[in-house]
Amino acid sequence: MPLTPEERQSFLAEPHIGALSVSAGLDRGPLTVPIWYQYTPGGELWVLTGPESEKMRRIRSAGRFSLMVERVQPSVRYVSVEGPVTGIGPVSDARHREMVARYLPAEQIEGYLAYAAAELGEHVMVSMRPQRWLSADLG
Repeated sequence: MPLTPEERQSFLAEPHIGALSVSAGLDRGPLTVPIWYQYTPGGELWVLTGPESEKMRRIRSAGRFSLMVERVQPSVRYVSVEGPVTGIGPVSDARHREMVARYLPAEQIEGYLAYAAAELGEHVMVSMRPQRWLSADLG
């Protein structure tokens, strides 16, 4: 059964691991990778990635991407959104901290941010306006 618009936005706002998909060209299937994301109901969805990563090159080329999130317990529920890229730019320390705090316990945030700065290199923030939604609760 499809979720209502309010249910799907609320579900997407929960801290699930997303599966980002973006076109990899006419002769290939889409590039699909796991990713952390941020979303506030009614707003834009955003992700962080390296400015020269494969997914960033594909996102720039396609101008849009999809993200699917799911929960398997207590019942299978998923939301998938697709839409145009609305912005690509530097990620502020505050936004990076916001993303990390969404997924990690408070005591691990500083350690992860230090690791990311030392080992993961520069990141950019990619924003997307959800345009097409697909959702279901199979419970």
